[in-house]
Amino acid sequence: MVYFVGAGCGAADLITVRGMRLLKKADLIIYAGSLVNPELLEYADKKCHLIDSSRLTLDQVIDVIVKMEPDKKTIVRLHSGEPSLYGAVREQMDQLDARGIRYESCPGVSACFGAASSLNMEFTLPDVSQSLIITRMAGRTSVPGSESIESFAAHHASMAIYLSTGMIEELSRRLIDGGYSPETPAAIVYKASWPDEKVFVCTVETLPSVAVEHGITKTAVILVGDCVAGKKYSKSRLYASDFETGFRKPVDTNAEVND
Repeated sequence: MVYFVGAGCGAADLITVRGMRLLKKADLIIYAGSLVNPELLEYADKKCHLIDSSRLTLDQVIDVIVKMEPDKKTIVRLHSGEPSLYGAVREQMDQLDARGIRYESCPGVSACFGAASSLNMEFTLPDVSQSLIITRMAGRTSVPGSESIESFAAHHASMAIYLSTGMIEELSRRLIDGGYSPETPAAIVYKASWPDEKVFVCTVETLPSVAVEHGITKTAVILVGDCVAGKKYSKSRLYASDFETGFRKPVDTNAEVND
């Protein structure tokens, strides 16, 4: 059996319990090179085979799996973050399907959630934003034309932008062209939750200068929106005293309190 496991955003203890258990029982772990915290590999048994996939092609990865007798062995394909986001897992699964090899997925904590944790922020503040857009700039891999940065910026929703730090000047310009004001809060989170994490809060306009000042050119997620500042929001109705739920009746705040 092959397990696609999300390693989480960095910190070794941010992998799921299920993911940790799979690493412990694996006969083979194919991990995503420097994108995965090497501390995670310490969960593996001493007899486990460890292979860095950073220099392998898709066909070579599949060849390694096939040679390991997946019907008899436990194989973990360890991806950074959450495999369903920019993980290129579908193409691997299609190859396994063609060979009749069984597989399952185990989710992980994506970088945008690690970054939000580092900032102690909430993406979905009432009356600020109730949507989170996860996207990236077009680079060596294209982006559908209908998913331009400008089109997403027009919504003024919370945004988490991956794989775009090397094009941050263009990103800043396109966010503003799309509708964000230059003063819109933003943040650059380098290697979220790793020991060498760096967090810089700025604005959409100052994203490029902050990145240059601190030498951030890769391995960062960029957060954009008023959610970053965490101000001028409304309190959740869920916990309001006059809000009824299946577990709580509304409180009449005008009722007299008897001694």
